[in-house]
Amino acid sequence: MSLVKFRKRPWGNLITQDFFDMDDFFDNRKWVRDMLPSKFWNGKTMEPALNIKETDEDFEIELAAPGFGKKDFNVTIEDGCLNISAKKEHSEEEKEDNYTRREFSYNAFERSLQLPESVKEEEIKAKYHDGILSFKLAKKEQAKKRPPKIVEVT
Repeated sequence: MSLVKFRKRPWGNLITQDFFDMDDFFDNRKWVRDMLPSKFWNGKTMEPALNIKETDEDFEIELAAPGFGKKDFNVTIEDGCLNISAKKEHSEEEKEDNYTRREFSYNAFERSLQLPESVKEEEIKAKYHDGILSFKLAKKEQAKKRPPKIVEVT
C-alpha cells in the first residue's frame, strides 16, 4: 500500500455540485496557468514539494518548506491521515517625520497524506533542518519485507 494525497472536505461540494465542479473551474483559465511556474502551481493551491521513499523498514517523507521555523509547523494524525500545516506571519513598521513604511508577509500551507495501515502511527518521527521537514514512518512487523522462503522441490 502506498501513501496518497488526501483532501479533507467537511462540507464537500454541497453548495456547488448542481452548477459546476469547483475544483476544476479554474483549471483551464489562462490567467491562472500563467501566474506561477507549473512546478509550484497545480491550478488549485500552492503546496510544497514532497518526496516519498519506501524502504523495507519504513517510509521516508521529505517536504520542502524553507523559511519556516520548527514552531511554525502543526503536525497531527487524525483518522489515518498525516496532516502537515505551517503558518508564518511577519510585519514591520518604520515611522519617520514625513513617512510611514509598513511591510508584512504571510506564508501558509497544508498537506494531508492518507497513511497505509502498515504504518505504526505512534512511532512517527519528524525533524526540521535546512528548510526540509523530514518524517520517518516505521512499518509494522507484518508489513516488513521478509527474505524469500526457499521451497525444496522433491
